[in-house]
Amino acid sequence: MSDSTKYIFVTGGVTSSLGKGIISASLAKLLQARGHSVTIQKLDPYINIDPGTLNPYEHGECYVTNDGAETDLDLGHYERFLNVPTSQANNVTTGRIYQSVIEKERKGEFLGKTVQIIPHITDEIKRRIKMLGQSGEYDIVITEIGGTVGDIESLPYVEAVRQMLWENREDCLVIHLTLVPFLSAAGELKTKPTQHSVKQMLELGVQPDILVCRTEHHLDDSIRRKIALFCNVVPTSVIESMDVSTIYEVPLLMQQEKLDTEVLRKLHLPDNGEPELNEWKDFLSRLKKPKNKVKIALVGKYVELKDSYKSISEAFEHAGAANECKVELKWIHSAKISDDSIEEKLGDVDGILVAPGFGSRGIDGKIEAVKFARENGIPFFGICLGMQVAVIEFARNVIGWHDAHTAEIERDSTHPVIDLMEEQKSIKNLGGTMRLGAYECELKEGSRVFDAYKQKDIEERHRHRFEFNSAYLQDFEYNGMLATGKNPKTGLVEVVEIPNHPWFVGAQFHPEYKSTVEKPHPLFIAFVNAAIKQKEKFAQKSDSKVNS
Repeated sequence: MSDSTKYIFVTGGVTSSLGKGIISASLAKLLQARGHSVTIQKLDPYINIDPGTLNPYEHGECYVTNDGAETDLDLGHYERFLNVPTSQANNVTTGRIYQSVIEKERKGEFLGKTVQIIPHITDEIKRRIKMLGQSGEYDIVITEIGGTVGDIESLPYVEAVRQMLWENREDCLVIHLTLVPFLSAAGELKTKPTQHSVKQMLELGVQPDILVCRTEHHLDDSIRRKIALFCNVVPTSVIESMDVSTIYEVPLLMQQEKLDTEVLRKLHLPDNGEPELNEWKDFLSRLKKPKNKVKIALVGKYVELKDSYKSISEAFEHAGAANECKVELKWIHSAKISDDSIEEKLGDVDGILVAPGFGSRGIDGKIEAVKFARENGIPFFGICLGMQVAVIEFARNVIGWHDAHTAEIERDSTHPVIDLMEEQKSIKNLGGTMRLGAYECELKEGSRVFDAYKQKDIEERHRHRFEFNSAYLQDFEYNGMLATGKNPKTGLVEVVEIPNHPWFVGAQFHPEYKSTVEKPHPLFIAFVNAAIKQKEKFAQKSDSKVNS
């Protein structure tokens, strides 16, 4: 183990969805603000190699890193809080662990020994945990272990933590996130679930150092002392985590609870003075005290599970604060949009975003949403498939190619305006084989996107197999839809715009992945700004009608 790097493990008990990722990111932000270099990784207990082939209903959004890793959505939180890119090394699944061990066994690296959970699987887990620490870049590596303590799937990870604690206790610390529920019938908080959760940890050989307790009511000193006594920690290591109106308040809440100072004390690290969070507090102030409000439709086919579009909704938070504007998202299932319902669904919005996705379900509704935005001068933003359906809609209703479609859905179309990328045509396996990660894009000066980025050369993250069919580019540009962003090496069309529209942009890449608190994405800022202007323009028209 590295002499210089400290390892913090974040586990969860009692129930899932308590917010380990937010607590991990908040702690990392506080430690970073105190001058320590920090990174976070997620260990996911499912056997899939990565979330790339998982249905969003199963796992929420699949987040993509610069180096092309398809990862858990918590990595998005890590980047949004720390403003530091993550990579393949920041997300590890059980499937990847077993795959690596089996590949070594096939190569004969274990010299004929029986391959077992201990030591081979746990050794691989420890190797992955230490990989970031041994890079020499970080003082502290925070490792979030997915699932709940007691899950069969999580046992090898907890055992790996136990071994690391045994090997070097001074450099390791365990934070256990648990629940202290309030029983309204009894009128009191109950600590027994937390006690049982810690007991399970102890049975696995791991003593938590700090307990973070999710609660809807404040923990008084007597409850803290009770939890501390039964769970073998000092009272200052019992941290209250109350519900807040936005996840971006959690770092300040954890600072008030002195989570960061408790961690530094236990790891024997310098505190370097109070964390510098002025920019963060300024962002929160603008987020919570907006001067304007706009309503934007988010049109997608997974809107029942909002985590499917987590990075998009968070990017709107960042861009809204940058514009001192509250962005109210109207979640609209694209399969429920039709000619009869479109006015009801979209008639009251100030902007329309058509979200990414795959497959044919709901695509007709997305096309209708694009048409409504284009014909009514409503600011429009299409991302990935959202850009592709904008191209299809324009081809059908402006150019006049009524059978225009994407080859993903209609292979026999005589106008496949969206087609499979050439390098994708020979691929058989679906996992991890899309065009993934960061690619360069050259913007056309004078375009909406150039005005937003204020630079010509950019780099954005991708996740797609199909592309704009450049064989039709001349027809599109002749009719008023321009390619304003292209890959400089391949000529691949990355951005399309309609210049004579108030704001109409389609991007093949995923700008939402790079939006952070400290650096809101310029395209989202520009889109929200266009929505504000649209609302003001509509209000002026309404006033003039009343006055006349």
